[in-house]
Amino acid sequence: MKFKQLHIVTCLLLLLLSCKSKDQPADGGDAAVPSQTPVTVTTVSDSTLVDYIDLSATSVFLQKNFVKANANGYVQKVNTLPGHYVSKGETIFVIKTKEAQSIGNSINVLDTTFKFSGVNRIKAPGNGYITQLNHQQGDYVQDGEQLAIISDRSSFAFVMQLPYEMRRYVQNNQDVQLLLPGGEKLNGNVTSVMPSVDTLSQTQGMVIRVNSANLIPENLVAKARIIKSARISVASLPKSAILTNETQTEFWVMKLINPTTAVKVPITKGVESGDRVEILSPKFSAKDQIVVSGNYGLADTAKVKIVQP
Repeated sequence: MKFKQLHIVTCLLLLLLSCKSKDQPADGGDAAVPSQTPVTVTTVSDSTLVDYIDLSATSVFLQKNFVKANANGYVQKVNTLPGHYVSKGETIFVIKTKEAQSIGNSINVLDTTFKFSGVNRIKAPGNGYITQLNHQQGDYVQDGEQLAIISDRSSFAFVMQLPYEMRRYVQNNQDVQLLLPGGEKLNGNVTSVMPSVDTLSQTQGMVIRVNSANLIPENLVAKARIIKSARISVASLPKSAILTNETQTEFWVMKLINPTTAVKVPITKGVESGDRVEILSPKFSAKDQIVVSGNYGLADTAKVKIVQP
């Protein structure tokens, strides 16, 4: 009886040991599965990078002619309207003096050879557009009073406000590209520099002349692109591949040394243009793989897994 009980206990122990051995790995410990971060990679490419700055430029008529009355009297006729184009020598106002208005034709009736009319014709002093009209027919005006303003079409230009510390980037006769609202691009040329600097903003006006078949209104704000430097055929990477510290004093990339391991490589940046950054050092080869996404927070010698972008 005791032998039979001992036999049963032995069988139970063997059964428990066999079950336990199935649950555990062959080496007797838990198998560690390494953690891999999914990333996408890119390579260094040769690019032409341009470092530029966009500044505001406002359209203006640099020269304006003021049309004034030459006698005291009444505006008898107005031959123009705001926005109309007038030519030099064109009669735009007719003024009848107050004496002629009072006396009328009495003098001519007394003496037919006198030819007195008391009518003065005010002519445009130059070509341009009527940008301001101060008086209408029937108004009484005094000698020297302003009647209208003519903006000289030939004096049209854009004035760009350039920070004085950037004066070295803009010279006379330099070509400048202007981008108008709506996407139209104009090629301009710096023709002159204003002789003063704004007290508050410390900017200096640059006069940019443009050739445009379309009429451009005054006070239109455009973007003027000033090129600071240009680099041709330089090694560059996307901005997303560049990592930095909180103070942005150190920069690095994560480079793959094998298909599953990325290491931290310090770099020196150069010109930035758009979404590309010039890499001055170190010199990467065309076969080097650089992590471009999934690289944020990766430690040095991190385990990664390359995935399709």
